[in-house]
Amino acid sequence: MNLGDFLQVTTFVSAILTILLILLQQRGASLGAGFGSSGELYTTRRGLEKSMFIATIVFAVVFVLSILGLLLIPA
Repeated sequence: MNLGDFLQVTTFVSAILTILLILLQQRGASLGAGFGSSGELYTTRRGLEKSMFIATIVFAVVFVLSILGLLLIPA
């Protein structure tokens, strides 16, 4: 397995995991918040929600870096 194949697999896996993690996260804003009338309080992320948030960022960065790697290596 050469570097190009590794980067392609990494790109695919990180894209799928990023999509899944984004879809699993709770929605913080209701429909009313879009119009300026939100009655919700700001809460910090804790536990599993915080871990999923950090994992989403990590997989998004891995996705971008693997695409840049694919663009920079010779074909």
